[in-house]
Parts: sequence; structure tokens; C-alpha cells
Amino acid sequence: MFAEMRTGSNFLEANLNAIPGLACHGEAFNPYFIGKKDQTEMFGVTFAEREADPALLLRRMRDRTPGLAGFRYFHDHDPRIFDLVMDDPRCAKIVLTRNPLESYVSLKIAQATGQWKLTNPKNLKQAKARFDAAEFTAHLDQVQQAQIRLLRALQVRGQTAFWIDYEDIPDLDVLNGLAAFLGVEGRLDAVDASLTVQNPEPLADKVTNPAAMEQALARLDRFNLARTPNFEPRRAAAVPGYIAARTAPLLFLPVRGAPVQPILGWFATLGGTETDFTHKTLRLWRRANPGNRSFTVLRHPLNRAHHAFCALEQGTLPGDQRRQLARLYGIDLPAPGQPFTDPAERRLAFLAFLRFLKRNLAGQTSFKTDPSWASQSALLQGFATLQSPDLILREDRLAEGMAFLAAEFGLPAPPPLPAQDPEDALLDTIRDGELEEAARDAYARDYQGLGFYPLR
Repeated sequence: MFAEMRTGSNFLEANLNAIPGLACHGEAFNPYFIGKKDQTEMFGVTFAEREADPALLLRRMRDRTPGLAGFRYFHDHDPRIFDLVMDDPRCAKIVLTRNPLESYVSLKIAQATGQWKLTNPKNLKQAKARFDAAEFTAHLDQVQQAQIRLLRALQVRGQTAFWIDYEDIPDLDVLNGLAAFLGVEGRLDAVDASLTVQNPEPLADKVTNPAAMEQALARLDRFNLARTPNFEPRRAAAVPGYIAARTAPLLFLPVRGAPVQPILGWFATLGGTETDFTHKTLRLWRRANPGNRSFTVLRHPLNRAHHAFCALEQGTLPGDQRRQLARLYGIDLPAPGQPFTDPAERRLAFLAFLRFLKRNLAGQTSFKTDPSWASQSALLQGFATLQSPDLILREDRLAEGMAFLAAEFGLPAPPPLPAQDPEDALLDTIRDGELEEAARDAYARDYQGLGFYPLR
């Protein structure tokens, strides 16, 4: 059973265990216990043995359980188990979902009261949660990423799952339909009554700051929040970063590490910007602006890599990661806030960074690929998961591109572009053929697929 905290997994497990021929063994692969809190052994498998070989517990569970065995799996459980069960088409998958806002508030209340499940209403502990917008955003992103990963894993393996929502659990017909999906003959005569719903009140009554919660959620499409991944907005297209002109049908899709300020300056002359889009508000904007044009701006790969390098130079990475870059890849950076004083040393460090990028983009390093240095080809593909931009401009021809868009919609001429970026000017002092070749090696996809060429 794929679930998350406060989605009703205890309730669903209790009903599964009431069906003859089924046995759900709790959170068998929780990193802090086996099955249930404070338990460190299951089917003769100790905590240490499970840590060394999680497949051992899977085998014991199957061999020693009469009927069909199962367990609950959350996104932060042993990651080795995910592929083991996904690769087995004989393993049935149940996906339990709940409105992320409901699960977040329920989690906050459980943390405040220490009460994680309720069997006797007389023992109910009550508290109210304080809604924190940043915390909820992180919670929502975590839930969505886990569900998207699960959905893709099912798709690429040609499998399906039984999707059930928190509010479906009390439905006897749904539970018996789940039993049929699992292929067992047993059925329920009634829904298990051993657990009690802990917080049945409306959401607004369960938080101390409902007005702040409503304000923070105003941009979200609440109908999508309760859907399975098939219907929830995808984040790969980076929709929250889109920028629209307030009085013109122009939509800008920024590429991290490429020019943004010239577009913001232009949009400022057109009445300002609209930002913080969701999939829903983006659809509404498109409908309200027929004939709209979406566009993005690309930067030469060498210049863009240099911008990412400047960010490292200024100290955007923790100290241990900076030391790791120096130790493993020879990227010797000065102390944060202290720029290079010797151009030759700066050039050598940047060359080492370009060589690191080649390995990083090929998946050969332990560092995640940051959007500021990911290939622009990959970022364009991310846009395309929703809709590709219908115009791609280049930094070196940005003035002409903006003038073209202005002329197409009869807009005033864009303001003059600012003088050369200081970081580009700094790059010009060390630019040479070896750096160009290293950039070409690192960003072969961009050079070949997007037609970039050495600037000298």
C-alpha cells in the first residue's frame, strides 16, 4: 500500500486485515522500526538484517503469511524496496491518497497532541494547527513528487494500481472492490469500526489562522488537490515561474541562468507583470488573452556556465560541497565573498568547473544537476510537457526579438537593453579556445540541437 502520513493508512490497513485471506504488516520498511513503533523484528528478521538485505524480510513475509501478505510504504521508507516491488508484476499495488491540505493539518494536530490514532472516542485529544504557507508548500511538493514518481514507475512497467481516496475507505463496496482487485475470495460484511476519525471538523475550524490559510491557498486549484496523479498539475514545466505582461498577450518562460531582467524591464513599461501562475490560472490567462505568444530566451552555453560558476564563487554552496568540488574535481574556489584576484587562477577553476559539468550532466557525479546549469535542451523539454514556447529568442539577438514581438502586437518599442553584463565582461578577460571546447563537450546537446557555435 503506497500512502503517506495522515492519509488514513491505519484505517485502510485495519479493513484489509479484516478480509479473510489478507494480512497487512504495517510499516515494514520504516527506517526507525519494523511494522509498528518500537518493534525491531518481524518474522525472525532483525533490524540489522533488514538493513543489510531488505529483500530477506520480503521473502519471509511472503513465505510465512497465510494468504496474501502486504505492507504500507511511505515516500521516506527504504528506497531499495520501491524498485523491488515495482519490478514484480505479481505484486498488487494500492495507492491511497488524501487531500494534501487535510493531511497537512491532520499531521500538525497529531504532532501537537501526540495522538496518531484513536480507538476510543473518550481518549480524544484536541488541538488546533497553525497553518504555515511555506511548510505546506513543501508538504504539497513532497506528496506530488512521490505520486508522480509512482505513476511513472507504473507506466514504464505497464502496470496498474488500485487508487483509493481517504474518503472512500468507509465505502463497503469500494473495499470489497479492492478485495476483488487483490484476487482474494474473502469479502467484508461491514466496515471495520475499531478506529475513530480524529478530526471530523471543517478545515477552517481546525486551524488557528484560517484567514491566513485561505489567503495563502487563493492561488491553488483546490479541485486538483484531491485528485490522483493522473489529474494533478505537473511541476516539470515550472509553471509558477512563468511571467506574463499585464497589458499585453505575452508570456515569458524563463530559463534559469539566461537573461530575465531585460524582459522584466520591458514588461514594466507594459503595465507590470502577472506571476505565481498555477496550471489553472495559466489556462485562465490564455483564455483571456486570445492570440497570446509564449517565448523564452536562451543564452550561449559558455556564458551561462560562467554565470553558474560566478554563483559558486559568491558562495551559494555549503562549505562541505565547496570542499568536495575542490577535492574531487579541482574546482578551487576562494572563500565565499572573496572573488578571485588572479585571472589565471580564475580561468583554471572555471575550466575545471566545465569539465565537472560534462560529468554531472552525464549522471556521473553525486551532485544533483542544478537548473542553473542543466542543459537548455532539457529545460525546453520540461516546458514541452505542458506546451512548448512558440518563440525562442537568443541573448545575442534579444533586441531584435523583442522588437519583433512589439511590432506583432502594435506595442511601443522596448526600452534599450542594458550595457554588457558584468559577468560576461569578466568572462571576456579569460575566454579562449580551450574554454570554448570544454563548454562544447559539456553541452553537446545544446550546441548540436540548438545550433550554438563558439563565439570566437
